[in-house]
Amino acid sequence: MLNRIVGQKLSITSAKPQSTRDRVVGIRTVDDTQMVIVDTPGLLEPRYELQRVMRSTALHALHDADVIVYVADATLGTPPPLQEAASMTRNPKAAILIVLNKIDRVTPEERQALLAATPEAIPISAVTGEGVAELLSAVAERLPASPFLYPEEDVSTQSLRFFAAELIRETALDQLDEEVPYSVACEIEEFREDRTPVYIRATIYVERDSQKRILIGEKGTRIRDIGRAARTKIERLVGGAVYLDLWVKVLANWRRDVRALERFGYRMSQEPAK
Repeated sequence: MLNRIVGQKLSITSAKPQSTRDRVVGIRTVDDTQMVIVDTPGLLEPRYELQRVMRSTALHALHDADVIVYVADATLGTPPPLQEAASMTRNPKAAILIVLNKIDRVTPEERQALLAATPEAIPISAVTGEGVAELLSAVAERLPASPFLYPEEDVSTQSLRFFAAELIRETALDQLDEEVPYSVACEIEEFREDRTPVYIRATIYVERDSQKRILIGEKGTRIRDIGRAARTKIERLVGGAVYLDLWVKVLANWRRDVRALERFGYRMSQEPAK
């Protein structure tokens, strides 16, 4: 949905759940309205340290937002109230808009039942664009008056290094099965924009030697496929040729190690009072 709103690929997409680990910031400036959109991880129940960091990131965004867009999957039926999903004991100060995404994937009868149960919800499809204009209008009506916070041409506050690492991780998610994708982290070791082609050296980390063997593949075929596909995505991002130097290493149990998480940029946000 963020990519649809901004008009550029910023947030990675995957059929696998929990693909968003950190907040991704997109900026949409049209006429006299600038929206700074923060895409966060979902409100999952954490089982280990990385998931606790993901949840804290989402809860912190609720505290900072001027408008909260509560996105629910229409294919899963009527969503619980945001307060219940976030385990909040009081309502947030910001206005809440309920959005039913993937509305293109439900039957007319299911759609009617969903809207009867949540009449205030805005049905949308990030894939087809249905309902997005209505959502943007509803958000704009609720935003406070303010000078623009960023130049009109900006689309994000985050660096090309961040997005390059995310695109590599997205490619690994697409090409790996079962538990391995959730054990993948990507770190950009070197990013040389002054070279032609742009030189990027990146390391994909996994938690076990067996995962490393799967990621590399027989005679290196899997990692070469990931590298080729990721390079194509990064070239679209930077608008030019890229030389991607991709490595694989093991960092045992990094998802449960606070220091390892901080190394990859995952830091616990201080949760506001509930």
